[in-house]
Amino acid sequence: MAYTTIDDPSAHFQTALYTGDGGTQSITNDGNSDLQPDWLWIKERSSTSGHNVMDSSRGVGEHLFPNSTGAEESLDIVSSFNSDGWSTGASNAINQSSETYVAWQWKANGGSLTTNDASATSVGTIDSVYQANTTAGFSIVTYTGAAAADTAVAHGLGAVPNLIIVKDRDATKNWTIYHHSIGNDRSIKLNTTDAQTDSTDHWNNATPTSTVFYLGNYSHVNRADAFIAYCFTEVQGYSKFGGYTGNGSTDGPFIYTGFKPAWIMIKNLASGESWEMWDSARDPYNVLTKRLKADDTGAEVSSTFMDFVSNGVKHRNYSGGYNDTDESYIYMAFAEQPFVTSGGVPCTAR
Repeated sequence: MAYTTIDDPSAHFQTALYTGDGGTQSITNDGNSDLQPDWLWIKERSSTSGHNVMDSSRGVGEHLFPNSTGAEESLDIVSSFNSDGWSTGASNAINQSSETYVAWQWKANGGSLTTNDASATSVGTIDSVYQANTTAGFSIVTYTGAAAADTAVAHGLGAVPNLIIVKDRDATKNWTIYHHSIGNDRSIKLNTTDAQTDSTDHWNNATPTSTVFYLGNYSHVNRADAFIAYCFTEVQGYSKFGGYTGNGSTDGPFIYTGFKPAWIMIKNLASGESWEMWDSARDPYNVLTKRLKADDTGAEVSSTFMDFVSNGVKHRNYSGGYNDTDESYIYMAFAEQPFVTSGGVPCTAR
């Protein structure tokens, strides 16, 4: 059996860097494959500014903000998803003159949606609409909550999700995350530095299956509002959603991912620490020195952080955010190259 089914991760995930021009411009990806984004996440690097996310399920003009509880807003920030990138809109929120930006992009199903009528299919207990990239283990799901426990939602992955990120589109609610490393009785918020919390009413104490994920009656994931859920399952050689323990040393822990990372986001499960983000586009060489925070509007910070190696991440410094003594961390990571291709070719180091 081949080590991986994805020899070119750039067909499913890419990072683009650009400088704002104060008008409108089209951003073209430079990966090996063309990528038309279905989930687009943009952050200004050079100054204080919020995060913006758009996706092709809700429509290019509908925006949410990962560092905020804010509801969905209709804005002319992005005008189109293109065959190999995207175009900015009339607003300069992500295109201010001379400011620098990073855009992380994931491919789902090109905006092609599947409607699941739960009563007709007997899959789930409420209707959902999803677009799924089963090759790369990513789906975008929209649903209207039932405001009741024992709710099941079809996700379209055809595999058990390891990570689910949920946001209420209609109300000022937290971004709520299920991560398989902490289990179905806990959750953690994307937009805060809060610790993980017990959440028997979040995921109904039920582990997702290959067809559905479960919701309790917690209002941040399940009330009579419109919701969005970004669902991921691990694909060997392409994505990893795991956990580790810090050692508080400059000779920090090694995180085995099974690929040379393109992007990683890490959270200390204790309180007071941010979701910290690195990528190989902003730092093409080791040591990685440029960090952003998903729950924070702050500009990019420079320091000594970590190495991206051929099969994972090696910490080269210590901090509460990513490597403190005996602290527990979770992460999500995506590949630049698999450790070994389907043809048995090994990955080269940076």
